[in-house]
Amino acid sequence: MRDLEQFDVLETIIDGVTVAESGVSRIRADRSLSGPPINRFSCRQMAEVDFAMPVSELEKYPFPVIEALDGQLITGKIDLQPMKKEGHWVSDTVRDILKIVVVNRYEEAPVAKAFISNFGLKSGALASSVAHDSHNIVAVGVDDESLVRAVNLVISERGGVSCVRDAEDMVLPLPVAGLMSLEDGYEVADKYTKIDKAAKEAGSNLSAPFMTLSFMALLVIPHLKLSDLGLFDGDRFEVMS
Repeated sequence: MRDLEQFDVLETIIDGVTVAESGVSRIRADRSLSGPPINRFSCRQMAEVDFAMPVSELEKYPFPVIEALDGQLITGKIDLQPMKKEGHWVSDTVRDILKIVVVNRYEEAPVAKAFISNFGLKSGALASSVAHDSHNIVAVGVDDESLVRAVNLVISERGGVSCVRDAEDMVLPLPVAGLMSLEDGYEVADKYTKIDKAAKEAGSNLSAPFMTLSFMALLVIPHLKLSDLGLFDGDRFEVMS
């Protein structure tokens, strides 16, 4: 380090070998691990019908909505009425009540659907297989068509983070368990920076949209999360009926 206060790293050495210096990796680009990456991914491509929420499914309203809190793992639990359109509950970008889904990546199962507030998207959708702790696919979007595009990008790559908006589709593949990349760390960081920027240009007012999204299925942190089985009350520690 240059000093122990600013912690400015000048050089990184592992087993006597310099692997990074002056902010540049010295790990050989052709260095690779042997064998295929470990990855359990067994879900089919989704269709809009998989994400549809007929009013008959949730006749009682207002109903619990996840409240995303910027920079927090804790979420709020608020009662709101999403927008109703042609017999279905749909996202409402004006009031910032967006549909959130969890897709089981390990086996065929019904898609879990709910709504989330304070995510801020005005167009498109975000999806990620980095979704603690089970690492199913979690996605939030302004409409079902965008959700399908974002989720299917992740499924096609057998893991990753994606952002779709207008005619633009972006995905950062994470082929190792749906959580990690085999590419150079600096290249991955550059791609992540670009997809994070795209999420914010799509309207998200969160400082780290994908980081926030990755914790929306983490059931052990209050107050309201979405599991692959449905909404989970973190205070009562039970799936909500």
